[in-house]
Amino acid sequence: MPASSGKMGFNATWSMAVGGMVGGGIFSTLGVVIGISGRLAWLSFVAAGLIALAAGYSYSALTAHYRKGGGAFTFLRQIGAMQSAGSLVWVLIIGYVLTNAVYAFTFGHYLAHVLGLGSWFARTSAVAIMAVFIGLNLRSLGQSSGVEIVLVWSKLVVLVGLAGFGLFHWDPAMLARGAPDAGIGKALFGAAAVFMAYEGFQLLAYDYEDIDKAETTLPRAVLSAIAVVIVVYVLVALGTPMLIGADGVIGHQEVALALAGEQAFGTTGLVIVTIAAAFSTGSAINSTLFATARLAREVTHKGELPAAVDHENRFGIPDRAVIGLGSMAALFAALGSLSGLVEAASLSFLCTFSIVCALAFHAQAGSRWVTAFGALASATAAIALTDRLWHREPISLILFGALLLVAIFVRPWLLRHVQVQSSSDD
Repeated sequence: MPASSGKMGFNATWSMAVGGMVGGGIFSTLGVVIGISGRLAWLSFVAAGLIALAAGYSYSALTAHYRKGGGAFTFLRQIGAMQSAGSLVWVLIIGYVLTNAVYAFTFGHYLAHVLGLGSWFARTSAVAIMAVFIGLNLRSLGQSSGVEIVLVWSKLVVLVGLAGFGLFHWDPAMLARGAPDAGIGKALFGAAAVFMAYEGFQLLAYDYEDIDKAETTLPRAVLSAIAVVIVVYVLVALGTPMLIGADGVIGHQEVALALAGEQAFGTTGLVIVTIAAAFSTGSAINSTLFATARLAREVTHKGELPAAVDHENRFGIPDRAVIGLGSMAALFAALGSLSGLVEAASLSFLCTFSIVCALAFHAQAGSRWVTAFGALASATAAIALTDRLWHREPISLILFGALLLVAIFVRPWLLRHVQVQSSSDD
């Protein structure tokens, strides 16, 4: 049945959810997870996907329960936890900034690889692509759902086709060649480390008013999208090493899929995969930057960001939010490492999702077994990832911890000393 005029139906909503996850996720995280989980990388994607399913279920249940979108910030305010809502939304915005940094980093490295240029060009390209999408977002409201549908199906065809070609040449030894000898424990660490590959579905929480029959469309679209993405990620995690070996994926983690495409189909495969990566990361940057700027504007209206953030240009776009968020992402992309950015972003979303699942459990929204599993699994994964970052990426953890302290302790002080808008009740 067609959607109401101006509203997104199931197909568009499903495509936006898939696009939010696949849009850069697998291109950015495959080498990271194989470097941790080795031959069990596929299990890492399954484990992370199960947590994402519980979180997606909780988001949908809470949205239906309160009959409004807005995600974790709105849900916390509904129970009167105003300070916690303010702190958490700052952490969530940090997660989105880090995610955009990952996408820009990946875009730059795929472009540099196909052109045969060095890391300096990759870093410069990462900054440049963020500048491009800052400019585009300052003049428009982002791409249409129709364009997203076409892009999503194109990406799925490329990824499944490449994975299928690799699986046709099945050789289990390639899964372990040059990879760490990992067991179930490492696979679970891998799941925590690359959880950001599943975070994109939650952007739909900010589109609630734009979804036709959201109470039924949103959960169907989100849960089925996550299930499909799990299958795609597992196929890619198994198929890609068949073409270049686990050592090839780990050694070239920034551009592993491009190497696999070249191995499978020569220069044509290299170009096709690079184009797919460019479109995937580009569309992901665009949608994430726009959604985060819109979130920042809503948060500003609630008095949780300085009033100056709410400034709009002549196109009605929150220009200062777009420029500030995009510039921070560009800075992280220019200075960070792929694994550090991916794992720090994953930690941010694990913290957020654990709270959302706990809120759903507390509100008795949906099955309490599912929401309890989501809360416990997300929290456990966050603790495990914190431990890993402390031993492997201490700089990333220290930076994330500093930002967390700012969100919890500096934020209230800052908001008392700058002009804010009057906080209105939900």
